Amino acid sequence: MAVAYILLVLFSAVFIAAFIFLVMGVINFDYCNSEIPPGVSQPVKLRIIHMILISTAVVGQILENIGICSQVSFVRYMQGRKTLGADQNLFIKDLRFDKVPVRIYQPKAPSASPRRGVIFFHGGGWIFGSLETHEKLCRSIAKESKSVVVSVGYRLAPEHKYPAAYEDCLNATLHFMRNIEHYGVDPARIIVSGDSAGGNLAAAVSQTLASRSDLPKLRAQILIYPGLQALDFNLPSYQQNRAVPLLFRERAAFYVLQYLHGDASALEDVLEGTHIPSDIILNYRKWVNADYIPQKFRVRGYKPHVLLECATEVYEKTKKFCEPNLCPLLAEDAVVQQLPETFLLTCEYDVLRDDGLLYKKRLEDSGVPVTWYHLEDGFHGIINSFNSDWFSFSAGKRGVDNIV
Repeated sequence: MAVAYILLVLFSAVFIAAFIFLVMGVINFDYCNSEIPPGVSQPVKLRIIHMILISTAVVGQILENIGICSQVSFVRYMQGRKTLGADQNLFIKDLRFDKVPVRIYQPKAPSASPRRGVIFFHGGGWIFGSLETHEKLCRSIAKESKSVVVSVGYRLAPEHKYPAAYEDCLNATLHFMRNIEHYGVDPARIIVSGDSAGGNLAAAVSQTLASRSDLPKLRAQILIYPGLQALDFNLPSYQQNRAVPLLFRERAAFYVLQYLHGDASALEDVLEGTHIPSDIILNYRKWVNADYIPQKFRVRGYKPHVLLECATEVYEKTKKFCEPNLCPLLAEDAVVQQLPETFLLTCEYDVLRDDGLLYKKRLEDSGVPVTWYHLEDGFHGIINSFNSDWFSFSAGKRGVDNIV
């Protein structure tokens, strides 16, 4: 009995040591292969957050390998486990709009006139994120701007592939616009907004609604470091910030492939630019072109990318990247010209920076008023940490203040 107990203790000790060794090994690998440029806001905090995210992903992978749960499920659980209590300044209610989960934030203070309505789509690469992960941000926007905020809990990939997330966001928006009188919102002041993948969804929904005559016109769209195209992952920002947390270049391509069809087998082709035929890429060069990025954003380690041939079988997997509902930067001029006034936020140390800069040019060329705010010391995901207990970022707070 004593021998068995000793063996059990030894086995447990070895297992724990191996577990820690594995986790620390992966963390160290990702740590060494990441880069935090000198200009990044509060680099030590960013490094710690990055290590926490890596640790969560590694533990999730181990749990998946031993059959307890999937890595994705574990990461989602860890991200959304902290819930906030009641808010003395807001009425908060969970509802469903056309079967889509939403959370509504309404200021308690009386208003002499109908309020502004803000529909918000969370980020998370179409795979992660939830009503909970963006709870603080939505509460802050509702209180500080005295608006009714509707946060949309759309379906996530890879369980629900494109266009599920887009359809949920569109349907929730349509439901809200058709029932606006129930929420004390001015139909002339409805805004769609979102960060990262949510910015992609907001841009797609805004384009879809641009020509609708049976609904109120959107007052504005707020796009926070949105991902807007999947044709070129070699734009200057993708090269310059390829290893800057919290979004690596490879992960950006991986996420959009997971959203597209839950299969990342074409990842290397997407990164090399061999997933779309060169003649099609050249056709879209009028909109997706590094030459349209201002010179000051191209000086930091950028090399023009040479177009290579695309295999037919790869293109069959990725041809939907040419659809504007997935890649809004590729919408026709006639659609872009009808878009509402736009607030666009970008971050210098973000692979998605140039998606935003290219869309800014398209909007301005089409006569759409654009307010652009660029965080010179910002990185991808910084907005969602604007008031975290331990890991708040002053740049994130500046971004949120400008959004409000």
